[in-house]
Amino acid sequence: MKKYTKFIIAGIIAAIFIGTFIFLWAKSQPKPTEYETFTPSYMDLKKTTIVTGKIEPRNEVNVKPQISGIITELMKEAGQMVQAGEIIAKVKVIPDMGQLSSAEARVRLANVNMKQAKVDYGRQKVLFDKGLISADEFDKTHQTYKQALEEVRASEDNLEVVRDGVSKSNANTSSTLIRSTISGLILDIPVKVGNTVILSNTFNDGTTIATVANMNDLIFRGNIDETEVGKLVQGMPMKITIGALQDSKLQASLEYISPKAVESNGTNQFELKAAVKGMNGAKIRSGYSANAEIVLAEAKHVLTVPESAIEFEGNNTYVYIIKNNGKEVTYERRKVTTGLSDGLNIEIKSGLTAKEKVRGPKKVAE
Repeated sequence: MKKYTKFIIAGIIAAIFIGTFIFLWAKSQPKPTEYETFTPSYMDLKKTTIVTGKIEPRNEVNVKPQISGIITELMKEAGQMVQAGEIIAKVKVIPDMGQLSSAEARVRLANVNMKQAKVDYGRQKVLFDKGLISADEFDKTHQTYKQALEEVRASEDNLEVVRDGVSKSNANTSSTLIRSTISGLILDIPVKVGNTVILSNTFNDGTTIATVANMNDLIFRGNIDETEVGKLVQGMPMKITIGALQDSKLQASLEYISPKAVESNGTNQFELKAAVKGMNGAKIRSGYSANAEIVLAEAKHVLTVPESAIEFEGNNTYVYIIKNNGKEVTYERRKVTTGLSDGLNIEIKSGLTAKEKVRGPKKVAE
């Protein structure tokens, strides 16, 4: 019995060894290469480019004071609409001591001259009434007196302007009242009550009281690479997608391409601007990030295959036609003429029909 048991165990071990050898041999044998199969189809192709930029108003104005002083009152807030000429803020003047001193001296001198002219006028009138001087002499004295009165009024107005920023005669056009220069939406008021502001001159830009823009006239501003700028022309349509409003698709028309490049991240970029259309009441804020899709070229109802089925060799392109004779699959290499590509599919102009099938890339085993 023990003798048969040894034979059985030896047989099992031999079977396992032979089975393992056969399995490893089968695994080591090369498997036939399998390829993807594609059937040509007719479709519309578009070659597009995406430009990243932002939405901003075409006309954005910084409202600045005409005098230096302190903000005493703010009449508007950011986000409110304002009309041209409407008051945004009030400024209290801080007079320049040199100008103030000169203005006060001018008033005193004007009063001295006026009093003397009045005395001379009174004397000449008495003589004129007695017929002792001519009318011509009297008229000259009268004119001098009126000029002296006018100089008093002018000097007093000047003193009020230097001291208070406004005079009685120009109260309606006072430079202490900061008015909007355009109608639109107030985007920002960077000052607060009590802040000191200065006027714009040759030495500084002045303090911005408010930023006002017309939000009904928006533009898209972005940069495009130099390799694609040559394909653009003014008037090309664009589709705008705003990051914060994914459901809103806006139309735009290209209206400006910069003639000069700017360097950005080591590449030359050209600025472009496009007029945004079709807002349809969408509430768009200034500075929204946006992407613009531009169609550089398109082809309607053309024969196409996936670009992965094309073999490029120099300036020539080839495909492999699948031939099935019933026993085995063979491939015929054929030269084709290609056209527009959208990055996934490519146009076949000649060398292939819609009834033929082409070989694609190798299948990747899982």
